[in-house]
Formats: sequence, structure tokens, C-alpha cells
Amino acid sequence: MELTYQPFELQLRHAFTIAKFSRTTTPVMLVQLKHEGHTGYGEASMVPYMGESHQSAMEFLSKVDIGQFSYPFDFGRIISYLDSIAPGNPAVKAAIDIALHDLDGKIKGQPCWQLLGSKPALMPVTSFTIGIDTPEMIIKKVKEAEGFKVIKVKLGRDTDKELIGTIRSVTDVPLYVDANQGWTDLQQSLDMTYWLQAQGVQLIEQPMLKTDPDSNAWLTERSPIPIIGDEAVQRFEDVEKAKGVYTGINIKLMKSAGMYEAKRMITKARELGLQIMIGCMTETSCAALAGLALAPQCDWVDLDGPFLVSNNPYQMPGFADGKYILNKEPGLGLRNG
Repeated sequence: MELTYQPFELQLRHAFTIAKFSRTTTPVMLVQLKHEGHTGYGEASMVPYMGESHQSAMEFLSKVDIGQFSYPFDFGRIISYLDSIAPGNPAVKAAIDIALHDLDGKIKGQPCWQLLGSKPALMPVTSFTIGIDTPEMIIKKVKEAEGFKVIKVKLGRDTDKELIGTIRSVTDVPLYVDANQGWTDLQQSLDMTYWLQAQGVQLIEQPMLKTDPDSNAWLTERSPIPIIGDEAVQRFEDVEKAKGVYTGINIKLMKSAGMYEAKRMITKARELGLQIMIGCMTETSCAALAGLALAPQCDWVDLDGPFLVSNNPYQMPGFADGKYILNKEPGLGLRNG
């Protein structure tokens, strides 16, 4: 196998602001694996708070000896090998894993979603994310979300109620909320969950610090709507820790080191009675299609990455009536733009 890669800078359509920072671009690494006439495509989306960069990705990839692995791929052994190179770096590990899955599907002549046991008819609607912004920009973003059946809202500041009120002035679609660890007071947080429920909010992601499981568990036990662990759930070993703390977990391929481990996390979460959201960073269609291959096995989907960027180098996945449409092409089904 031959491994190649190119740095790329994704441009966001709007400045993306959450509880703790704001940004207008996302560095990504586009990866290709060639094997016997087939090419598998992968992607690392490296949002700043995760600590990866073009430099760290290139340093990691320069150490990868992918040629030692033969087909059929032993995904578990490959991930263990990648973890042995260096700790962390989940996004660049995901890029290799995604490319391997795309390659596997192309060699077998089957779509990744089929190989992973997904059923397209079970695809949930996906949400469209709106970051913290001025009322004027919030209204503009809501209008851009026309066609989506759910809007996801970033909260975590003292203007949270005003932001929700602005959205409710122009749409009554259901909402997901992501506080990004921005809540601190337990009673105020509990009061907020009831207020949000009355506003049509269906779930809340990571309300309190990921390092404070007791507070998150207290809130989950009392909240009228599901509380989802996000920053607190990175890889497989974190799933069991989420039981009793959260109602469910948010799996992101850029945190889980790819599709293989994400599938294991889904299986484990179901065993533990946890609900599942599959989410994304700001990504091209490549990583989004990788997440979509697993999305029908989840309760909620937040894979809007390609809709939030202006220079996606690939074609958009099929989308209608608020849902993505899985195609039957081998591998990811990725098409160049």
C-alpha cells in the first residue's frame, strides 16, 4: 500500500463561536491509500481545541509504515499499531482508518454502510448547527438552515435565553443544545433544562465540565430531557465511564480514531443502555460520509460539517427532507467536486 497526504484549510461560511472560543477556518489533512488499483480516501479535521495541526499530522504520518499490513485489513491491529506510534492524535488516526474502510469497500465492491451493518431506511434526520452570534446573524443562519428538520444551538454564555428566543422568533423546529461545558451552577443548570424543554429542546450536550462527572450525573438524574456526554467521551474506554453520568454519548470519528472504534463504541453503548448521537467537526464530505455509514445505528445525527464550509473539495452527499441519502457506490461513495 502507498500512503499520500495533503494539508488543506477549510473555510467556514461564518465565524463559528462556542462557549470558549471562535474561529473561521479548520485545518484538515486529506489522506489517500492506494492498493492494487484502488484508492481509499480519508480525512483528519483538526479543530484547535483537540491539539492537532498540519505539523503534528505530518509528523505522525511520516512515522506510519502502512505497507506492513496486507489485505484483508485487520482494523483492530492497525489501530493498535497507530496508537503505539504516539498517544493522542485521534483525527490523523481517523484519516487512515477512514481511508482503509473506503479502500475495503472498493475492493469488495460494497458500500461501507453495508459492510458495517447499517440500514439506510433507519437514517435519522441530521441537525444544522448555529454558533453563538448576534441576533441578526442568528436569524440569517436560521434561514440558511431551511430544509433541516432540527437545529443545533451552541450555548454556554449569559445570553443563552436571548439566543433561544431569537431562534424561536423565526422557527419552531425542534432544537438540540450544546453547552460545551459552559454551565457551572447546578440549580441554575437544572432550571435551564426545564426552560429549554418548554422551548422545544430535545437534548443537551455536555452542559458541565467533562472533568466533573458528579455534577453531570446529578443533572442527568433530574433533567427532563437527555444529557449527552461529548467532550467527556473520546474513545472506546470512555463509553463505560459514561454510564450513570449521561443519558447518552456523542461519538465523533475525529475523537474515536475512526470508523472501526466508533462501531465498537456503538455496540458497547447499546449494551450499557446508553443512547447515541453521531457528530462531527467542520469536515468535508469525506469524513461526513464516513460518519453517515454508521448514522442509521444511532438515535441522533449531527453531521452537518459539509454545510458549514465554503470550499468542500468533494461533492455534497445526497440530502432530502432533512436526511442524508446513502448511495450504493462501493466504499464511502465519495465523489470529487
